[in-house]
Formats: sequence, structure tokens, C-alpha cells
Amino acid sequence: MENALFAGDMVSPTRIIYTPSEFARSSLLYLQETGELKAQRPHTKSRSGLDSYLFFIVLSGSGELWYNDTTYQLTQNYCIFIDCKQPYAHITSDDLWKLKWVHFNGQSMTDIYGKYVSRGGQPVFSIEKAERYVDLLDDLFKIASSDDYIRDMKINEKLSSLLTLIMSNSWNPGKAYSAPKRSELSAIKSWLDENYNKKISLKELSKQFYIDKFYLSKIFKEKYGITINAYISRKRITAAKQLLRFSDKTIEQIGAEVGIPDTNYFTRLFRKIEGITPGEYRKLW
Repeated sequence: MENALFAGDMVSPTRIIYTPSEFARSSLLYLQETGELKAQRPHTKSRSGLDSYLFFIVLSGSGELWYNDTTYQLTQNYCIFIDCKQPYAHITSDDLWKLKWVHFNGQSMTDIYGKYVSRGGQPVFSIEKAERYVDLLDDLFKIASSDDYIRDMKINEKLSSLLTLIMSNSWNPGKAYSAPKRSELSAIKSWLDENYNKKISLKELSKQFYIDKFYLSKIFKEKYGITINAYISRKRITAAKQLLRFSDKTIEQIGAEVGIPDTNYFTRLFRKIEGITPGEYRKLW
């Protein structure tokens, strides 16, 4: 990258500006820049249009983030996770902050960040303990500083761990519905797990569990990140894969057994989810 993403005489940074391999850019989560800084005096940094995703954690001090026309107050153990193609600004207060940050990207990041947002992920969230984040950022810095010939693979692993940690700490789908609904959803999901091979309609499901079908659709997707119909389809295809590998049943029999008696539709759905036909899948094993 031509310019450091945290730069200027108003901060005292320790950073690595990283150049990933072509393989990393095309196939992995890849690092652009990482480091730590201590603000030297109050200031504002504004940026937009960066092909990057930014995560940082406030280690001490305080400041603000402006993003999507909203201002967020940041203090110790607050984190941000944003898409830097959108305009943003970070502002340190008189209580000069200390940060650890990473800018990164990847071919899958648009979808990953979209999933993060759809499940309730916020640009700013707070955490109780910073150690796991700090350890991951320190690991990224060490790997990027090394001469390890597989460092892009190791960076990909650490960035994947960071994303998992971010999502586990900041997704709050439970806030979208009440506690009783959560227990109902668990019962509904368990019922689907046992009865996926039966004929299931959203209308009948809502009647059985005494819940409005539109509300059920909404909270199921918020909770599990997938629609009810898609969840049933994946359960059926998973069961079909087991039978294709470990039984001698015909494709027609397997489709019927998992709840899809129309063989043509079963084949189309299998190809849609797996990318190959049931027959092609069976030959692989």
C-alpha cells in the first residue's frame, strides 16, 4: 500500500505495511497493515473509499468514531469493525488513546461483512476482556515481521480467528425478540432436525407452534442466519449425502427418503447446494 492508514505527526505508531502475495490476494484473507499507536495530541483522521476492512481496539484513553452518519463514543475495551469503502473518521479526545489495529481484506470479505451486519453486528462494540484480541493482533504483527515462507497462510488463519472472535462477541440476535421466543425457536429447530424428511409448510409450522408465520420467518433467520426453507433443504441434502456414501439405495430412493420424492427437483437442489449432481457426488466417494 502506498500510504500508511494510520499516519502523521499526531500519533506515535509501531506498524507494518504488508504486501501480500498474489495467491493471498486471490484466495485468502490477507493483511494490509497492522500495528499499535499512541496519540500525541487530540486530532481527527478522515478517510473514504479504501478497499479495506478495519478492526481496532482501544487499549486506553478515549475518542470517537464517525461512520454511516453516526457518532460512537469509544473508551477502553471498545472495538470497531468497519468497511473502509464507506467514509469514516476517528477522533481522539484530550484523554489520548492507545490503539491496536489491523487493516485487511479478502475475496470473501464483502460476503462476510454482509453476514456480520445482517446478524446484528455493529460498527462499535465493547468487550469485557481484551487479551484474546491483543494476542491475535500481536501474533499478526509477529508473523508479518517474520521470514516464514508460509506466512500468508498463517496470516489467513489468524485473520479467520479474529473474525470468529469479533462475530462471537458482537452478534446479538437475541435482542430482536423476547426470551420466550428463543426457547420456542430452539424447539422448532429441534423439531425440524427430526422431521426434515416430512412435508413441511411454514403455515403448518406456525400453527403447530402457535406463532405468526411472518414473525417466525424473521426471528428464525435472525437467530440462525438462514431461512427456514433453506435450513430444511440443507438438512435434506446432508442426509442425502450420507446415504449416497454409505448405502446402495438408488438416487430416486434417497430423494424420497429425505423428503424430496421428485427426482428431477432433488437433482436440481443437490446441484444448487453442492455444485454437482447426486450421481457425481457418489462417484467421488
